[in-house]
Amino acid sequence: MFNHIVLGSNDLDASKRFYDAVLGTLGFAGEPFRDAAPSGHERLFYRHNGNVLAITRPINDAPATVSNGATIGFKCNSPEQVLRFHDVAVEHGGTSIESPPGERQFNLGKMHLAYVRDPDGNKLCAIHRPA
Repeated sequence: MFNHIVLGSNDLDASKRFYDAVLGTLGFAGEPFRDAAPSGHERLFYRHNGNVLAITRPINDAPATVSNGATIGFKCNSPEQVLRFHDVAVEHGGTSIESPPGERQFNLGKMHLAYVRDPDGNKLCAIHRPA
């Protein structure tokens, strides 16, 4: 359904350190593709398993801000990977939010979840749905 997700950043170096580490827990290896928008604004592209996450300085030169109510969910292969995602995020400048990482029961079934905010305040979710 999705082709890509783009997040704004006020500090691309801090975002790179954070996302290199966090996305590494999901199997991303190597360096993100660095590019400049036609406007000259630097951006990073993380490509993995047919998905693209882009991090960029806002092209309108206004500060990057958080979208209230938005969450980006990252699919994990196990409860352990959810916890590792969370812990690596916190170790690299993220902030743990909401309930502690772990199993939760919803109308949609059992899930293992962890929520963090990246260094710019974007809300991320690591999720594993057992078979």
